[in-house]
Amino acid sequence: MDQSNQPVMNKKQLLKSVIWAFVIGTIVLVTAVLPAEYGIDLLGTGKLFGFSRLYIEDTPKEATENNLITLQSDVEILKLKKLGSPEGVPKPIEAGNPPPNEQLASRSDSISVLVAAGKGIEYKFRALKLGSIKYDWNTSNNDIVYIDFHGEVYQENPPEEIFYESYTLAFSNNMAGTFTAPFEGKHGWYFRNKNDRDVIVTLHLQGQYELLEAYSQTK
Repeated sequence: MDQSNQPVMNKKQLLKSVIWAFVIGTIVLVTAVLPAEYGIDLLGTGKLFGFSRLYIEDTPKEATENNLITLQSDVEILKLKKLGSPEGVPKPIEAGNPPPNEQLASRSDSISVLVAAGKGIEYKFRALKLGSIKYDWNTSNNDIVYIDFHGEVYQENPPEEIFYESYTLAFSNNMAGTFTAPFEGKHGWYFRNKNDRDVIVTLHLQGQYELLEAYSQTK
C-alpha cells in the first residue's frame, strides 16, 4: 500500500502562521467589525469603506420603558356601561327608517380641532342611513386623548335628553377606520384632553357626509 507524504509544519512555521492569523484577525476587527457592529472607527476605515453605515445604535432600554409608561399612564378601563345613553333613554323610532334612495355627495376634508388642556369638545358631521365614510385622526405631539365616537338619531322634535349610540370608546393618539352610518343623524367624536397642555386633533374625512360647525362648548 502506498502512503502519501503529508507536509508537516515545524514549530517555527506553526508560530509564524499563528502570528499571521492574529495580525489578519486584528486588521479585520479594527477596519470592519468595530465600525460595523459597535460604531468604533479608530482608523477611519469604517467611513472609507462604508462599514460605518452598517452600524445601528440600540435604543436604550430605559427610554423604551419610559415611552411605554407614558402611553399607559392615567388610562382607565373602559366598560360596556359607558357605551351610549343610559338605559332609561329610549332609542328613537326614526332609527328604524329605511335608507334613502340617494346618498349625500362624496367629498373629503381636513379639519383641525383644538382641545384645550383639561377640557373636552365635540366634532360631528351629518350622514344619511348607510352612508359610508372613511376617517383618520391624530394628535399633536402624539398626546393621548379620550375619545367617544358616537351618533345621534335625527328627530324633528328631539326630547330634552337626546339618545346617542357609541361606536368606539378609547384612549389613543391616532385612529383610522371606515364607518357606515346606522341611522340618519349627526355622527362624530367627543375628544377629552387630560393633559396639562392644549392638543390639536387633525381629522381627515372622505365619503358621503356633510360638515357641521365644530362644537365650541367645553365640558
